[in-house]
Amino acid sequence: MGALRRAVGRNLTAYGFLCGALICFALFSWYPMVREVVLSFQENNFVDPGKWVGFDNFRTVIEDPAFRSAWLNTAAFSGLALVIGYAVPFVLAVVLNELRHAKAYLRFVVYLPVMLPPAVAVLLFKWFYDPGSGLFNQILDVFHLPPLSWLDSTSTALVSLVLVSTWMNLGTGTLIYLAALQSIPGDLYESAELDGAGLFRRVWHVTIPQTKLILLVMLLLQVVATMQVFIEPYLLTGGGPENATVTVAYLMYQYAFNFGDFGGGGALGLMLMVVLLVFSTIYLRVSREEEAR
Repeated sequence: MGALRRAVGRNLTAYGFLCGALICFALFSWYPMVREVVLSFQENNFVDPGKWVGFDNFRTVIEDPAFRSAWLNTAAFSGLALVIGYAVPFVLAVVLNELRHAKAYLRFVVYLPVMLPPAVAVLLFKWFYDPGSGLFNQILDVFHLPPLSWLDSTSTALVSLVLVSTWMNLGTGTLIYLAALQSIPGDLYESAELDGAGLFRRVWHVTIPQTKLILLVMLLLQVVATMQVFIEPYLLTGGGPENATVTVAYLMYQYAFNFGDFGGGGALGLMLMVVLLVFSTIYLRVSREEEAR
């Protein structure tokens, strides 16, 4: 008993920090998820007592004409973000890793967008996209190209949001990839160079295999983050034009705070959570099979 008391005394501080972390996690992660599940089966406006309505909220949101557009836009946004936002940080990390000078300065420049508050970064791009005096149309004018209605056209609005999201999150992905690249043993590159491998072949045969694990982790994080895109359509387009940028998270916000239907918002949130859980489960199973080979 005395030994146990001494052991608890020695680790009391650690237990205190652990309890604090568990309490914070329970309050800000577990409780909201449980509350969302409960709300999805209730008619609740947080004024009157909640009333259980079964699956009525799910039927309501599924019958909404914007429901299909929201899921298609979310899937399209995630796909475009994988093509642009997943590849660009890796390529940039490879380039920075190959440089011999000004590495620290360039890392700071790349990471700078992450230090800006997201709302500030999005509103900065709102000026860039301005159809009159915006920076991007001024650049097009220099090359004698016609101006574009970046956020007002159904053909360019979603791509414009992807560019904003990529720029905002570029620094984090680049530095994570750069850290992974610098952990690769240098003798592997030296052997490849002695065999006459150029930059592309070194990346393909050395860099990518050596960073496979971090690439898979970043893939999962990228999909989970982009499927929950909200701030870009909320601040830049309001879901327009013609519902071209309505996403599931934005539609969930509309149900909860514009329509006062927290049950409908909870139903959409639960659907999104289930989709992400299914994707994460498939990803984990595939990654385990890859590691076992």
